[in-house]
Amino acid sequence: MSYVEMIKNGEEPMKKVIERIHAEFSAMRTGRANVSLLSNVKVESYGTLMALNQVAGLSVPDGRTIEIRPWDASQLAPIEKALQKADLGMAPVNDGKIIRLSVPMMTEDRRKDMVKNIHKLAEEFRISVRNERRKINDEIKKAEKDKLLTEDERKKGEQELNKLTDSYIHKIDDIVKAKEKDIMEV
Repeated sequence: MSYVEMIKNGEEPMKKVIERIHAEFSAMRTGRANVSLLSNVKVESYGTLMALNQVAGLSVPDGRTIEIRPWDASQLAPIEKALQKADLGMAPVNDGKIIRLSVPMMTEDRRKDMVKNIHKLAEEFRISVRNERRKINDEIKKAEKDKLLTEDERKKGEQELNKLTDSYIHKIDDIVKAKEKDIMEV
């Protein structure tokens, strides 16, 4: 196996890190209504746990409100119960047809705390990318030791790997900057 193939195989977990950071950050509340805040809410429906978006239509009529319209009116109570259980920091208001969630304004201190948490999370994701780099680097060194690669190929592979890792770290940094801007804007 060439160093190019080793790097290509190792890039997949790095792509997954980027997908995870997007998923993690989209579920964070920024003070604006967004249906992704409800992505982890599961509803007991007809004897099974289902994602909220499978039992109801979700919409954002304005910047501070999320509307939940059940496909079946009998699901209002289980949806309301699931929202309370999810502990989103928003009280569901049931009018008999629709459930509304009002997203509260975030205080400046809460925004700063969220930014700190985002930076902590981002560092964990950067570490994941670096760990993948280390694994691939070890494979390349082992291949050289086993005489499958020359010293020049190993060095070239390490350079390419470092460029790839730097690009993924840069992507993480860009995602963090965007999320930080999103949180700090009032």
